[in-house]
Amino acid sequence: MSGLSLRAFGVTYAYRRDEAVLKGVDVSASPGSFLAVLGVNGCGKSTLLSCMDGLVSPQQGRILVGEDDMALLSRDGRAKVVSLVAQRSYAGRLTVFDAVLLGRRPHITGAPREEDLNAVHSILCEMGLEKHALHYVDEISGGEFQKAMIARALVQETDVILLDEPTSNLDPANQQEVMKLVRRLVDEKGKAVAIVLHDINLALRYCDRFAMMRSGEVVVSGGVEVVNEASIKEVYGMDVDVIVHAGCKIVVPR
Repeated sequence: MSGLSLRAFGVTYAYRRDEAVLKGVDVSASPGSFLAVLGVNGCGKSTLLSCMDGLVSPQQGRILVGEDDMALLSRDGRAKVVSLVAQRSYAGRLTVFDAVLLGRRPHITGAPREEDLNAVHSILCEMGLEKHALHYVDEISGGEFQKAMIARALVQETDVILLDEPTSNLDPANQQEVMKLVRRLVDEKGKAVAIVLHDINLALRYCDRFAMMRSGEVVVSGGVEVVNEASIKEVYGMDVDVIVHAGCKIVVPR
């Protein structure tokens, strides 16, 4: 599978000197693989994605995109290889079309080209947003805004895509639509994707790799087999049953 991987080695990060949010984290997003980062609120998931995107620099450890050190890449250089849908996004007083067009900025010198405009139109249609193209982003619903931010990341056409709780404002139908679209990018275009999710069952349905975090550390990682009653108890403190329905694992709280 062609494309770039994104790997974190021994990443430690603290907002305050004596309070480490991440403690020696190792995790990787590989081409053609969909990684779910799972764990309770405050365990460091979003901070990990910020480090992997280069928004913040870890005090210890390295982030490699392909063989390049993220810390040595320019902002434009990072934007050409890694895109991030943050938990909280802001688009200003822009139309949906223009907000999504911002995702093409790393590829544009001067005025947008026809291929840039076509790419935006294509992703808006794919995500069911074409009817909102000329609406301002503050005129659409929260769920539609979230889809527009996802579209902005996808139109960036990076090898690596990072998604921080992208389905949190979406209804169940739109959650499935977004996850199917991202899964298709993984399967058909070999994208390396890492996603932070709170819905374990949604992760089990679409993701193939899992990193389960607790208190700033990855306590278990691997394929679907690592998501089981014991690991969920360790990470979430919950007693659950993990059953298989239609070939897919489902977590049922006791």
